Amino acid sequence: MKKSWEKMKKYVNRNRKEAVEYKVEDRMLLSINDLTWQIKNSKIKKLIEKFMGPYKIKKIILENTVKLELLALIKIYLVANMSRMAL
Repeated sequence: MKKSWEKMKKYVNRNRKEAVEYKVEDRMLLSINDLTWQIKNSKIKKLIEKFMGPYKIKKIILENTVKLELLALIKIYLVANMSRMAL
């Protein structure tokens, strides 16, 4: 007889995908949906793209966290979660 946690594990994992392996020097796009822009004109805001980049991965910190090689002009934190990335 299956235990209750085994049943729950089966249902939780059914839509889960395998993690993609990234390497240092791979290039990624950075999502900019959550960044705030100092633009007052709403028509210009619509034209801003969803991703910036591509940027090189400088260091892999955890399996889902990387440090990016960003330009000095961009004033954001260099470490980002993989949920904010795209290939």
